[in-house]
Amino acid sequence: MNELLINSTQSSPEIRGDWENGILYMKGDSYPENSYELYADVVAWVSRFLTTNSSPLTLELSLIYLNTSSIKVMMDIFDEMEDAFQSGRSVAVKWLYDKENERVAELAEEFKEDCSFPFDIIGG
Repeated sequence: MNELLINSTQSSPEIRGDWENGILYMKGDSYPENSYELYADVVAWVSRFLTTNSSPLTLELSLIYLNTSSIKVMMDIFDEMEDAFQSGRSVAVKWLYDKENERVAELAEEFKEDCSFPFDIIGG
């Protein structure tokens, strides 16, 4: 149960958790009907990783659009990462975005403002 794979749909991103390398990938749009249901396994995976594994955790995000409930779930994940970072854990976010999509860059910047851990926003 350490590996995580959620296939993308029209309204939800592809999500892959690589336990061995400490990387959680998310790519695509996120506007599912029930974000908390979609992300329950993701939140549990992050929590379990941070409590049972001493390796660094990196989120590699290529999210294009997030609805309000998806943003709230991401805030919960980032809050958990922030708590772990404040306790001495190595955590980071790498958010990749298309330079033509300024809205995603602005959203990523808003998230970054609330995080003291490394949070890179990379336009391509």
